[in-house]
Amino acid sequence: MVIDRGLYEVSGADIPGILAEAAGQDLPVFMLSTAGRTDKEAFFEAVRETLPLDPPLGTSRMMWDALSDSVWGGLHALKLPRVVIVWPGVRPTAGAEDDFKTALNVLRDVIASLAEARYTGGRPTWLSVYVARASSRGEEARAKG
Repeated sequence: MVIDRGLYEVSGADIPGILAEAAGQDLPVFMLSTAGRTDKEAFFEAVRETLPLDPPLGTSRMMWDALSDSVWGGLHALKLPRVVIVWPGVRPTAGAEDDFKTALNVLRDVIASLAEARYTGGRPTWLSVYVARASSRGEEARAKG
């Protein structure tokens, strides 16, 4: 498994290999846990609990632009050349499909802007994000055999 800059949708079975590769390269890994949910509230809560944020996010209003700025600032403040985020067990929540798409777009924007020397004062961060959808019971049964 190669850890490269970008957002990747992977199988849950790929997560151990990603974590092993990141550990082998001594890369920091942040594990987002949304308890399988992908709605806006779950994503914001997971980000607040897991990622470095600068400025900190309040809990009274959930604005995607503020989230993006805060995640960008927090990751940039780490002053690390590479960072990995893993979001396992994702199961798009019925009625919140747009929230999931927006969350992925926010992560893609942070990935792109952190890689730009002109936005980072010449100190880019290569961000790798791995999103693993939860397998359905039917998929689990087929995999077992």
